[in-house]
Amino acid sequence: MTADEAVLLADEFDGMVASVGSAVLGKTDVVRLALVAMLTQGHILLEDVPGTGKTTLARAIAAAVGGEWRRIQFTPDLLPSDVTGVTVFHQGTREFEFHPGPVFANVVVADEINRASPKTQSSLLEVMEERTVTVDGHAHAVPSPFLVVATQNPVEMSGTYRLPEAQLDRFLMRLTLGYADPAAELAIIRGDRLTSPGDLKPSTDPERMAWIRQSANRVHVHDAVYEYILRVAHATRAHASLSVGLSTRSTVAMVQAMRMLALTSGRPHVEPEDVKLLAQPVWAHRLVLSPEASVGGRGGSDVLAEILTETPAPSPRDPGAPAGR
Repeated sequence: MTADEAVLLADEFDGMVASVGSAVLGKTDVVRLALVAMLTQGHILLEDVPGTGKTTLARAIAAAVGGEWRRIQFTPDLLPSDVTGVTVFHQGTREFEFHPGPVFANVVVADEINRASPKTQSSLLEVMEERTVTVDGHAHAVPSPFLVVATQNPVEMSGTYRLPEAQLDRFLMRLTLGYADPAAELAIIRGDRLTSPGDLKPSTDPERMAWIRQSANRVHVHDAVYEYILRVAHATRAHASLSVGLSTRSTVAMVQAMRMLALTSGRPHVEPEDVKLLAQPVWAHRLVLSPEASVGGRGGSDVLAEILTETPAPSPRDPGAPAGR
């Protein structure tokens, strides 16, 4: 991966950000991270209070992909078969036929995922990891690329079910939009420069996404950065405030996200600062606090910030990529 190639791809990425950003005003940083996750083909959990644009961002990401997308409204009475599909006996052929559920799309918007029962939530575990759905002993592949964009309201907890750790670990990033700044909110209220997600034109396509992912694999990661990631992961596993630290899946996810972030920033190599920038969205939601830390009001983000402060990062000059790599 050369610097010139990375710069050209970064320009293309900036066009995607501008397109999605026309529907989600004033949230450029969140849009960039969401598109990094999309291009990495990782799943996204959007967590925020109602009315901040979670579903709008999810729909805009779906429009940017240019593939088929479906929206599933998660409710307490939603059944696993309503998500994955069901096998039905066909009278004409005297055979059983599989009727695919809404999960068979390139982008699945799982709206208010924490309102569904744990049994229904678990119906996404296999497909988010293996990209297949097994019904009555038969595996069915979902389209490629496949991306789950789930939304969750952390404030109104009545009638909701906490997402299990196994499912949280399958989301590449947890992102929070927050309220728009005054200038952006005024533009939203007036309707100025605001584009409906349904009016967005695709910014990429499945073939292009596959090519970008392959290009990201050529981004250089110095051994010092690998070791830094490992030190942070080991520190979470030994921390007194955590009962469950970072999994191996989470360290692999970090490397994938770092490579894509570097590539879309115009760099042919990752830097130690990429770990710090991505630590909260990629890692914080995977940590499980100890009972004592939970009672004390600490959060996974607080513990992770403490560990990052205490863990020395490699020098920025060490992890540079060899010229022309």
